[in-house]
Amino acid sequence: MGWCSGNASQKKEEKMKRLTLFTGIGLLAVLFMCGNGMAAKINIDVNCTMKPGGAEEAAIKKFKEIVAKESNGRMNVRPFLSGQLGKENAVLELMKIGQTQMALTGGNYRAMSAPQYNVAVIPFYLSNWDVVKGYLEGPFGKKIAALAAEKVGLIDFGPQKRAPREMTSNRVINGPEDIKGLKMRLPMVATWVAVWKELGALPTVIPAPEIYLAMKTGQVESHENTLVSPYSRKLWEVQKYIIMTDHIFWPWEWVASKVWFDKLSAGDQKIIRDAVEVARAYGSVVEDEKDVFYAEELKKKGMKFITPDNAAIRAKAMPAIEKALKSLDPEVAVEVERLTKKYAK
Repeated sequence: MGWCSGNASQKKEEKMKRLTLFTGIGLLAVLFMCGNGMAAKINIDVNCTMKPGGAEEAAIKKFKEIVAKESNGRMNVRPFLSGQLGKENAVLELMKIGQTQMALTGGNYRAMSAPQYNVAVIPFYLSNWDVVKGYLEGPFGKKIAALAAEKVGLIDFGPQKRAPREMTSNRVINGPEDIKGLKMRLPMVATWVAVWKELGALPTVIPAPEIYLAMKTGQVESHENTLVSPYSRKLWEVQKYIIMTDHIFWPWEWVASKVWFDKLSAGDQKIIRDAVEVARAYGSVVEDEKDVFYAEELKKKGMKFITPDNAAIRAKAMPAIEKALKSLDPEVAVEVERLTKKYAK
């Protein structure tokens, strides 16, 4: 009996040891999964008003790819294109209260939070993309970012290139004298309207979906936008010329909801910041490629490209440009002059 009792006791002890070992291993596994694979997934909605197929979508896809890789699939980027969650200002309001996470947005938030530094809105003033990029990534860009965080609850990660805006017209335009009396479709941006009026144009507000019909019926005879506009709207059917004014570089900007971003760990914030840097550089390259493609296709459709005397046009527009500059911080003009000299082409 003693031997049987001892054997049973030994077996019971070994069973308890195994149970303890398995329990310990199980607990470690649970802790590991909670810290890694089983951690709560983070959904990141990235909003943009543009339709699929452009550099904007390409950049957002690149961002999604990098974030998924660096977070081991824990962070899930969900693109919302074509203004699915609302127009630009509506999405900015959602971001302010943390109801959506990120956007590749236009410049409205700069007008809302830092109008005194919003020089990119002035046509014929910033001469090329390098000047725009240098301004927005320099000291004044940092001031804009600080005010955006304070006043509209946004984290500003930096600009992504958008091709220059050009004119389309049924009239040959070689200089400022050819713009006089031109019935031109413009969006409701006060500075833009003022500058084109100074040039003698007759600005007309037409909703974007009605541009083609307005041109076909003669309500307007010109409009301005990046080359994707005449290409996607088939404006070669109602317009003859592309006028290469390069009058404004209106950048995209990567932004995030501050309320949401501040709740993330430092590691997750770094994943997002690093991914944005790669994505916006990638998007800028794709934008250049797309712009070349649109130009080639528009030429194939019979549109004639004209490079006007842009220096003369700018000189004619200067009273309106100087008036717009008076509403900005005086140091802005100094910085633009410095950058213009640095990036002169």
